[in-house]
Amino acid sequence: MTTKSRIHLSVPHMSGLEQQYINEAFTSNWIAPLGPNVDAFEQEIAEYVGTKGALALSSGTAAIHLAVKLLDLKPGDKVFCSTLTFAASANPIIYEGGEPVFIDSEPESWNMSPQALAKALEQAQSEGWLPKAAIIVDLYGQSADMDPLLELLDHYQVPMIEDAAEALGATYKGKACGSFGQFGILSFNGNKIITTSGGGMLLSDDLEALAKARFWSTQARDKARHYQHSEIGYNYRLSNVLAGIGRGQFRVLEERVEQRRKVFERYYAALKDIKGVNFMPEAPFGRCNRWLTTLTIDPNLNPVTPNDLLDALEAENIEGRPIWKPLHLQPVFQKYKYFAHGSAADSQNSPWAATNGSVADYIFNTGICLPSGSNMTTEEQDRVIDVLLKVLKK
Repeated sequence: MTTKSRIHLSVPHMSGLEQQYINEAFTSNWIAPLGPNVDAFEQEIAEYVGTKGALALSSGTAAIHLAVKLLDLKPGDKVFCSTLTFAASANPIIYEGGEPVFIDSEPESWNMSPQALAKALEQAQSEGWLPKAAIIVDLYGQSADMDPLLELLDHYQVPMIEDAAEALGATYKGKACGSFGQFGILSFNGNKIITTSGGGMLLSDDLEALAKARFWSTQARDKARHYQHSEIGYNYRLSNVLAGIGRGQFRVLEERVEQRRKVFERYYAALKDIKGVNFMPEAPFGRCNRWLTTLTIDPNLNPVTPNDLLDALEAENIEGRPIWKPLHLQPVFQKYKYFAHGSAADSQNSPWAATNGSVADYIFNTGICLPSGSNMTTEEQDRVIDVLLKVLKK
């Protein structure tokens, strides 16, 4: 067994500026889930992303939940959702009794496929229904191709929720991720590019909707002297202390993006010429924040599997992860409809022919996430690269 120190996938990277805001919270005794840090953090993030307002919450999942409630999701209503993502993107649909319909990825960005979305919308309309909303994920820090996706959704008058949980600092045609659609979602979980330990943000230009979400997030307490509730509410607000951490983190966001991109560039330089190895492409329409560096190994060109690499990394006390398992393959979601990017017939000459035209299945079967923390040292990254080269060059 190796005695080398553990290299984690993505750990918090403190700037040293957080303590200033935490101290202000303690000095002023604003320890509750309200306060000056919360207000300032909301304003700073809204200004950065380019939305009229923001609501700081306990998690990105809470933000998605409030977004689907604001769109009046009722039991039995359907919501389209990217399939190549973490379960938190779809779980709030179930909270409200809705039914997710999963949409495949496109190969160019690994995000929702306009081709698959068009098929899903056409079929839905032919059956006499349309989704209540579409949740489009910006995967691993890269924006989805918003123009064709929004054109389709606008044509069918379907509102969009942008799950930019992994994409703060990324852009689409110069516009910040999180600013598209009716609502945007950010996450400040411990593994994200900046963190509040745990937390999230709901973004929108609809200030009236944000005010309603704010009411729900504080237990939906009516304006009365006594405790009175006319609606069901939630305990979803972010604490003033954690918002202080977020403010200190936010001040170095651009630095963190550049550090993650440099981590990617070193991996790319070391591995790009190995047969069958392909990194998640950076689409020409925007800047990826490279939250995680991810790659696939073409089984037709290289016999090494993701599990081979994960086992070799773990033997050296290095954490790697598989790509997100597509939601349509998850046991809890298997009964719901799924629309693939292609079909078995039109995918014969593509890598995803073996997965019946499903790009997400192919990426999951062949992909791996590498340690990508912005505070990785050169020596730590060399350790990872050495392991990968030993296995891939066998």
